[in-house]
Amino acid sequence: MWRPALFILITDVEDTLQIIVRAHVSVNPAKLKSHRQRWNVRPSEMSKKTLNPIRAIVDGMKLTPNPEKPMIALSIGDPTVFGNLPTDDTVLQAMKEAIDSHKYNGYAPSVGYQKSREAVSNFYSCPEAPLEGKDVILTSGCSQAIELAISVLCNPGDNILVPRPGFSLYKTLAVSMGIQVKHYNLLPEKSWEIDLQHLESLIDDKTACLIVNNPSNPCGSVFTKDHQHKILAVASRNCIPILADEIYGDMVFPGCDFQPLAPLSSDVPILSCGGLAKCWLVPGWRMGWILIHDHNDIFGTGIREGLVKLSQRILGPCTVVQGALESILNDTPPEFYQGTISFLKSNSEICFSELSTVPGLNPVMPTGAMYIMVGIEMEHFPDFQNDVEFTERLVTEQSVFCLPATAFEYPDFFRIVVTVPEEMMIEACIRIREFCARHYRPRSQDSHDLDQ
Repeated sequence: MWRPALFILITDVEDTLQIIVRAHVSVNPAKLKSHRQRWNVRPSEMSKKTLNPIRAIVDGMKLTPNPEKPMIALSIGDPTVFGNLPTDDTVLQAMKEAIDSHKYNGYAPSVGYQKSREAVSNFYSCPEAPLEGKDVILTSGCSQAIELAISVLCNPGDNILVPRPGFSLYKTLAVSMGIQVKHYNLLPEKSWEIDLQHLESLIDDKTACLIVNNPSNPCGSVFTKDHQHKILAVASRNCIPILADEIYGDMVFPGCDFQPLAPLSSDVPILSCGGLAKCWLVPGWRMGWILIHDHNDIFGTGIREGLVKLSQRILGPCTVVQGALESILNDTPPEFYQGTISFLKSNSEICFSELSTVPGLNPVMPTGAMYIMVGIEMEHFPDFQNDVEFTERLVTEQSVFCLPATAFEYPDFFRIVVTVPEEMMIEACIRIREFCARHYRPRSQDSHDLDQ
């Protein structure tokens, strides 16, 4: 290692101590660096690779509503927007009590208060998939739960399997981390079940995770128990862990049974992601969680420790909501959930019934969540090249905004959010019918014209 040389010469001349100190300082070539002549601050590669497909598509659309008609936005997946779906008073009271207690003003452990984690584990534990507090990681919303799950399971260069159509955040997060996204198909003719053969064909030695979203955003579909067993069989054969996005797990219409994935698994390890946002109608409170299901200790200590380390990046979710969490989970009356679900089902039935009779449109009746997907027979609408142009013009002419399903990697469909007040849903369907009647061109008529 380079060091400055220090030479000391001591001589005794005429009883005088003469100390001659000569310091020889050389220059370290490694430290010869040129100074920057100008500012050159650049965005990181991660930031440049981060893209929200919905935002990119919507920002590129020319959205100028008809000034003669009030805007009806059927595009936003936030149940609180119109004020017709408030959370329950018991939920608000739990928050007030947490604030008034003055117990939750400081930092909590990054994975959440132990009492709050136990409240979640007790709420979701069942004999087939038992949970303890240590199996719960509290997160800043379900979105962060998904981010942590992908981060702990995948490395740059790996790939994950995500549904098409599917929630765009999966791709946004994965691509920013250098993870490849492979889309497996859902089948609208089978109520959006997974094309299992296509799914399995995508798996290779770099596949690190299978994402299963049930109930589905954007489809509003709910898988049967039999179908979920088949999904687990694919994962088991190929030794692929599952990230189960079950944020809409308790928003299932009467007559349809939702079964969490973990209790059906005998060997496949599962990270189940959920939260308060949808079922309790408080998306802005940012309270989510990961449930670690690992019957056979396949994750071992590594995945658990990894989740703890990753959670330390932001020191956990809001402490006040954590303080209220036990009461929210245990004291919210069943009537609240039933009222929400009844409303969503009614609006879905209205939308499906109205649009099913519109020539050129093919809605798929949902069985849960807050959405309905509508197919567009683009060959009957020659005025538009794709679903983006179709929905863009729908805004211009009728002031109704539906999200083009290109945002979900599924062109020639659009998604409707069914949380709007009933009268707005009816009015929106009337306007969509008028719009389609104006632009629809029957193929038989086209063929007849050509023959003449």
